[in-house]
Amino acid sequence: MILVAALKLALRALRRNKLRTLLTMLGIIFGVATIVVVVSIGNGAKAQIEAQIASLGQNLIILLSGNFSRGGFSMGFGMAPTLTKEDYEAIRKEVEGVSGVSPEVRASTQIAAGNQNELVQVIGIGADYLDIRSWPLASGANITEADVRRANKVAIVGQTTANTLFGDVEPVGQILRVKNAPFVVVGTLSPKGMNARGDDQDDIVLVPYTSAMKRLTGATTFRSLNIQAASAEAISSVTNQIADLLRQRHRIGPGRDDDFMLRTQQEISEAATATSKVMTVLLWVVACVSLLVGGIGIMNIMLVSVTERTREIGVRLAVGARGRDILLQFLIEAITLTVLGGVIGILLGVVGSRVVSVTQGWVTLVSLDSVILAFGFSAVIGIFFGFYPARKASRLDPIEALRYE
Repeated sequence: MILVAALKLALRALRRNKLRTLLTMLGIIFGVATIVVVVSIGNGAKAQIEAQIASLGQNLIILLSGNFSRGGFSMGFGMAPTLTKEDYEAIRKEVEGVSGVSPEVRASTQIAAGNQNELVQVIGIGADYLDIRSWPLASGANITEADVRRANKVAIVGQTTANTLFGDVEPVGQILRVKNAPFVVVGTLSPKGMNARGDDQDDIVLVPYTSAMKRLTGATTFRSLNIQAASAEAISSVTNQIADLLRQRHRIGPGRDDDFMLRTQQEISEAATATSKVMTVLLWVVACVSLLVGGIGIMNIMLVSVTERTREIGVRLAVGARGRDILLQFLIEAITLTVLGGVIGILLGVVGSRVVSVTQGWVTLVSLDSVILAFGFSAVIGIFFGFYPARKASRLDPIEALRYE
């Protein structure tokens, strides 16, 4: 009953000065709304990155060839062709816990079918590639080991490429010219959409890596290999085995730098989310500063309120109210301000997240955790910054308070 009475008194006091109450809550409203929007953007970015990383396949390990340097400047791993066909075969046969290995031989080249042509990314792959990438076929068949061994002129096309070149015609069985060499389309890929960089993953042509090396690049080595571990638990063991095997094959002695680099799916995910984490932390700082300013504003207004209502406090103390009753009344006023501001801020944050998603095309996910966190922040701000004014009011001398003009 005491709490109910104190809440009624607090609401009555806040209604007396509606404009001041609203202005006092603005800092809390915008701070809480910022938290909700920031967390929803962060959750959306994280979910999108995780989906993109998952689309690479399961238990993936990427092996990149050596670091190429020119004029004292490092050009980065994957630039120097240090991975050979023998390395590829050795990994397939000698490393335990590997369920699939496939090279990637990339080339951007002009392709044509009928009177249609376009510049597209052609990737030379092994027979395990689609299984490694968890990329099912929409129609047709996969590239086989026999196709790879014989460097057959067969191709699998992505949905975008198929629509561009063949329209409504079924692509399987059609002839696709890659650098004037006729390739038979044996399959079409299920759509994957955009990757993390915004590139269309469906605008692609897959051919046997032997065909790509023979007819497109002229290379005899690989820049990268995709390796799939049999399970998540086997990733560490497989990575160590591959590293030991390549050091032995490439005759890399102790203390010398490797001429290759291994990256796991988890490492790729962590690297991809690092930037978004930094931006989220910065926005969190802005939101917390906004809440801090809002809390200071509430303390300021509550101190003014204590001064304005000194006589009222004196009367209440004179007729029997205890100091803790006064403390509770003013503390509830401060908490009510922040909780109301928090509720409005949460609603504004949910709307703001939706606006960001619609206008910017970003994925936003408003989670229950962010709502609870924002609401909890607003309540804590109210208790922290409302306690001092409430304590000051509860310690007023009744006689001095009644004399106050």
